[in-house]
Amino acid sequence: MSRPGRRGRGNVTIQDVAREAGVSAMTVSRVINSGGNVRERTRENVLRAIDRLRYSPNSAARSLAAGEATHIGLFYSNPSAAYLSQFLVGALETAKVAGCQLVIEPCESEDEAGQREAANHLAHAGVEGVILPPPLSESAPILTALAKAGIPVVTVAKGKHPNPLNVRMDDCSAARQMTEYLIGLGHKRIALIKGHPDQIASVERERGFRLAMEAAGLAKHIVVEQGYFSFRSGLDAAEKLLRRRTPPTAIFASNDDMAAAVVSVAHRRGLNVPGDLSVVGFDDTQLATAVWPELTTIRQPVSGMAGRALELLLAEVRAERRGTTTGPIEAVLDHELVVRASAASPK
Repeated sequence: MSRPGRRGRGNVTIQDVAREAGVSAMTVSRVINSGGNVRERTRENVLRAIDRLRYSPNSAARSLAAGEATHIGLFYSNPSAAYLSQFLVGALETAKVAGCQLVIEPCESEDEAGQREAANHLAHAGVEGVILPPPLSESAPILTALAKAGIPVVTVAKGKHPNPLNVRMDDCSAARQMTEYLIGLGHKRIALIKGHPDQIASVERERGFRLAMEAAGLAKHIVVEQGYFSFRSGLDAAEKLLRRRTPPTAIFASNDDMAAAVVSVAHRRGLNVPGDLSVVGFDDTQLATAVWPELTTIRQPVSGMAGRALELLLAEVRAERRGTTTGPIEAVLDHELVVRASAASPK
């Protein structure tokens, strides 16, 4: 976890002025550039803040032109360490190229008050924008708190809560493609371990699975077990599925962590993967090639989505400095079916 150092008077930024005046950076920019749509009382508050902090717009502009680092917050809470690792790598690599600095903060609270408090803490950490990967991208308290603070946000795989900037992949299409692959191998009894019920990715992946099964006339064979994207939940779900009177011949887990757990349970039960049971995952994290046999999975561009999210956010931050906005943008990145050794035709 990293935080920006305390700035001296000579390095006061437009965000420092915004916090002092209790307004957004865009409002400060409008006041500095004599823009409209600013109430007179707000304008006076901003000018007093500029005077108190001895902020020099001209020198700040020169610093920006020289490439002064922008501080971007990355707020995370994800049960999959493998997913988070890939996401951080993508964000850090893009930040290095862009010359900005990431303020990486965990959010360990699951209740609304705790998430709101954590978001407010990040909002006062000197960041100009925030990246929200799942599941925080679907947190109404966090999105609301950051909006009130006037901080632009880019969500990754957002759900039911709207946000102007979003990066995602087509989870439904990817899950359907994977299910069709298993059906093409000859499997009929295919079970799905779905992800956390509060995440849109879980809903979309289950939808894709069901669409493929129904299209193939296999609706009566649909079996879905609840998982939570964690290895532990994958173990529990696999045990339930393999204890069934007629167990599945293939299990599609909604992420690689749960798929690896299924392989572990199969081995413990003396089952050969893929001879007795085919197992496939989703994400193509490092874990997919760390287990034996290596997982057939969907390659989700996790690092690419993190990088694209940062690019969108930096563009919005720079636009706000000019008193404008980039407008709503949703970037959809491509996925890929990666065939390895964990799936084969059933006996």
